[in-house]
Amino acid sequence: MNEKQLQDKINGTIWSACDTLRSSIPGGNYKDYALVMLFVKYLSDTYKEEKEKADKIYNGNDVMIERYLSRSKFILKEECTFDYLYNKRKEDNIGEIINKALETIATLNGVKLLNLFAGVDFNSEVIFGKKKEKNAILKTLLSDFNNDDIDLRPSKIGNLDVIGNAYEYLIARFAGDSGKKGGEFYTPAEVSTLLAKLVEPKENDRIYDPACGSGSLLLKAVKEVKDKKVSIYGQESNSSTYNLCRMNMFLHGVNDAHIEWGDTLSNPLHLEHDDLMKFDIIVSNPPFSLDKWAKGFEVANTTIIENGKKKDTFKMETSIDPYNRFEYGVPPKSIGDYAFIQHMLKSLSDNGKMAVVLPHGTLFRGSSEGLIRKKILENNLIDAVIGLPENLFYGVSIPATIVIFKKNRKRKDVLFIEASREYEKGKNQNTLTNENIQKIYNTYIKHIEIDKYSHIATMDEIKENEYNLNIKRYVDTFEEEEEIDIEETKKNIAKVNEELQVLEKELEKTLEELGF
Repeated sequence: MNEKQLQDKINGTIWSACDTLRSSIPGGNYKDYALVMLFVKYLSDTYKEEKEKADKIYNGNDVMIERYLSRSKFILKEECTFDYLYNKRKEDNIGEIINKALETIATLNGVKLLNLFAGVDFNSEVIFGKKKEKNAILKTLLSDFNNDDIDLRPSKIGNLDVIGNAYEYLIARFAGDSGKKGGEFYTPAEVSTLLAKLVEPKENDRIYDPACGSGSLLLKAVKEVKDKKVSIYGQESNSSTYNLCRMNMFLHGVNDAHIEWGDTLSNPLHLEHDDLMKFDIIVSNPPFSLDKWAKGFEVANTTIIENGKKKDTFKMETSIDPYNRFEYGVPPKSIGDYAFIQHMLKSLSDNGKMAVVLPHGTLFRGSSEGLIRKKILENNLIDAVIGLPENLFYGVSIPATIVIFKKNRKRKDVLFIEASREYEKGKNQNTLTNENIQKIYNTYIKHIEIDKYSHIATMDEIKENEYNLNIKRYVDTFEEEEEIDIEETKKNIAKVNEELQVLEKELEKTLEELGF
C-alpha cells in the first residue's frame, strides 16, 4: 500500500468516526475527538513496534525492555494503548477509562503534553448523552479505529504526516465551518514543501510561523535541515488547532518546539528583551484578508499627508502598537494581510528570509495597502512573487501567491514567477507535482528569466507600474494563435463538400432500393 492509499484509508476511518459522533457533537467539534483518538492510535502503534523491537533485541528480558522503552521519543503504558481501550469498550465506565488513559499519557510525557487534552472530555453526558447512549457511541468510535486498514507503525507509514493530513481532510469536509469564515485554510503538503525549500533553512536557525495551524509548515522546514538542528516557534489563536499542532510536533519528535496559544496580532507571545523575538526563517500561511484583526488596538482615523500635502482623499487607520510593527502604515481594519506581513517583517532578523502564502489582492490593492506595499518595495524587502494555480487550497478555489521577503538584499529587482498554469488536475482539488515544485525552486534559486514563465523586474519597471505587483503585468503569457492558411482552408472545405455530395448520392440510392 503506497502513502496515498494509506492516507485514503485513514481518511475513511476518521470520517466514519465523525459519522459516529455526528449525532451528539456539533460539527465544528467532531474533529477534536476524532483526531485525539487518531493520536492515541498513532502512539499505540508506534509503541507496539518499539516493544516488538525491544523484545527481539533483549529476548524477553522485562527489565531491559522497560529500560529501552523509557528512552523512546515518548512514554506509554499498556493501560494507555488503543488496544487496551478497545478491549474495555463494553465497560460501563468506558468514558472514564479513556479520560484516565489521556491523563496518564499527558502525565508520563511531562511538560511536552501539559494540558493537551483539557478541552476534550469523553465522559461528558452533556456531549454524549446519558450513560447508555454515551457508552454506545464510544464503543462504536473505538470500533471505527480498530481495523486493519490503518496500521500506523512507523515502518508502515514512513514520512506520512498522519495528523496533519487527517486535519486537512476534515477541513475540506467542514469547509463551511468557522475556519472558512475566519479566512483560515490548511496549507497542502506540496505547498508547504515548496515554501520550506524556498527559504532554505540551515542548521541552528530559528524558524517561526505566527499562524502555525497544525504545524505542517514548520515540520516541512525542519525536514529541510540535516539532523533537525533548528529551533521551532509558532503561535496559533484557535485552542483546538493549537493542541493539534502540539500533538503533531510530539509525534514527529520535535519535543522542544515553542508553540504558544493566542492572537499573534493583538498579543504576540514570542518576546525577547521586551521586544519581538527575531527569527532567521519565517514561513506562514496566515488567514486570508482577516476582518477585524485590530481588536485590542487603539485605532483612530487620519488623512494621509506626504511632503506637507494631502496625498489622497481616503482615510487610513493608525494605531498604538507597543512593538512598532506598523512602520510602513496601518492596514484597514477589515483586511489583515499587511498586518501579518508587517508583524513578520518586524520579527525577521537582520539577514532573515521569509516566504508567505497570500491572496492576490495583496499584490495590487490600493489605498493604505498600496502605500504600505510601496514603502516595503522602496526598502528593498521583496525578493520574489510567485503565482500559484487555482484550487490548490481546501476551502478556497481562487489562486494564491507566495511572496518571498529578505532583509539586507543586494539585488535591486524582483523576480516574478507565473506558475499558475502548471499543475496536476484533480477531481476536487489541484496539486503541484514534484516537477512543478522543482521548476519553481530552480527558477528562484538561479534567479533566471524563462519565456512566459518568469521575469526579473527592475525597480524602475515596478515604479512605472505604480508599485502594482500583479504578476501578469510582468510575465507575458500570451500565446500567438497559429496563422490560418486561407488557401489550404479553401481546399479542405472543397474536399469536404465533394465527400458530402458522394454521401448524399449514396443515401438517395439506398432510399430508392428501400422503396422510399
